[in-house]
Amino acid sequence: MKLKYKYTGRGIGVAVLDTGIFPHIDFDQRIVCFRDFVQKRTGPYDDNGHGTHVAGIIAGSGKASQGTCMGIAPGCHLIGLKVLDAAGNGMQHSTIRALEWLLEYYRQYQIRVVNISVGSTIKNYRQQDALIRAVERVWDAGMVVVTAAGNNGPAPGSVTAPGSSRKVITVGSSDMLKQYQMLSGAGPTGECICKPDIVCKGHNILSCKASPGGREYTRKSGTSMSTPYISGAVALALEKDPLLTNVEIKMMLRDCAKDLGLSHNRQGWGEFDLDHFLNY
Repeated sequence: MKLKYKYTGRGIGVAVLDTGIFPHIDFDQRIVCFRDFVQKRTGPYDDNGHGTHVAGIIAGSGKASQGTCMGIAPGCHLIGLKVLDAAGNGMQHSTIRALEWLLEYYRQYQIRVVNISVGSTIKNYRQQDALIRAVERVWDAGMVVVTAAGNNGPAPGSVTAPGSSRKVITVGSSDMLKQYQMLSGAGPTGECICKPDIVCKGHNILSCKASPGGREYTRKSGTSMSTPYISGAVALALEKDPLLTNVEIKMMLRDCAKDLGLSHNRQGWGEFDLDHFLNY
């Protein structure tokens, strides 16, 4: 069950904090805003490719593949906020500035969902707290914030910030809990909060490539790829019922998860089920 529509100015806006966004054919004219907090460039670009891949999982139309490689919510519009450089690295203050920008402009761009496939491995809890406070202000403003658990598992306490926030929806990879070189981050957090909240597939995911020519798609793995799957599903749910709150969305995810028989600090509530979620 996928609800598709052409953006008319009344749709669901999804902000993607990442390495940027390339104007891929699959995004049509749905990149409605781009802000660069790294190099201050004006036009949309992605000098790494990670952000474009993430955005494709959320909102790719599948145009370049005749509909065979389509994102979860191909009708939503995108707001690209570049907070990471060409190497995929970034300064925490860039992410915090992007979060502050969201608080100022989310109504203008109808932003309901914020995807953060970005995580800080800094162990300095004072610095982590600044990032977590910033992301929780965005949550408190009513936006649904979806973050990655990170790929540093399976050791306890390996969930990255801001996924370690109590409020936001933290996503792990169901197929990276027991195998592969990268393993999904596990809780508890430094404040003894059980995380992640939910898991879904994140290994070898095909999505949009940031390339002006050649192949239009590429494969990537990680909780970064699991996170936009949930963000896209949330956009569909909000399209179906715009009055849903972020807390209600979070409880729907909890109620629709499939138990994998692992501890909460590995699997969260369980594995995400899109059909169950949209028909809940």
